[in-house]
Amino acid sequence: YGAKIRAPHALVMTFLFKSGSLREKLKSIAQATYAHSRNLAYFVFTYKGLLAAQSRLQGKKIPFHSFLAACIGGWLVFGDNNPINSQIVMYLLSRILFGLSRLAVEKGYIPQPKQDPFPLVAALVWGTVLWLFEYHKETLQPSLQSSMTYLYEDSEVWHDLSDFLIYNKRTDSK
Repeated sequence: YGAKIRAPHALVMTFLFKSGSLREKLKSIAQATYAHSRNLAYFVFTYKGLLAAQSRLQGKKIPFHSFLAACIGGWLVFGDNNPINSQIVMYLLSRILFGLSRLAVEKGYIPQPKQDPFPLVAALVWGTVLWLFEYHKETLQPSLQSSMTYLYEDSEVWHDLSDFLIYNKRTDSK
């Protein structure tokens, strides 16, 4: 699963934003794919093992087991702050926030919105990220910085149609 998810992403991001030889780029793609796949496999093994151990020790499965097993697995496997783990954790965080919001409505902790709140969420997310990009760029994850630099700064200068199809930064060879 990790390879299926990471390889296409690494391929696109590497060829869009990284410099180096074809060999270096392919090595980078393979390393990112391997790290993502390995970490997911380690996490699943750790999580499932800890779930089974807790259930066996207590004689039954309880909801807290899942939380504790995932916390321990998350600490052990995803606790190293590197680009792969960072992206996975940020991906999960966004899904968690949406899930907790839905759960809060379902449980009656907050009222069912009269209108779809998504347009407001989208506006706040985009407003915040562009403000951060413009005034506190260093706080953003490097791959997000690269994407936003490409979209909002590099796009201010272009040479021909290839800028939009390939990459709009000229190298010395062009």
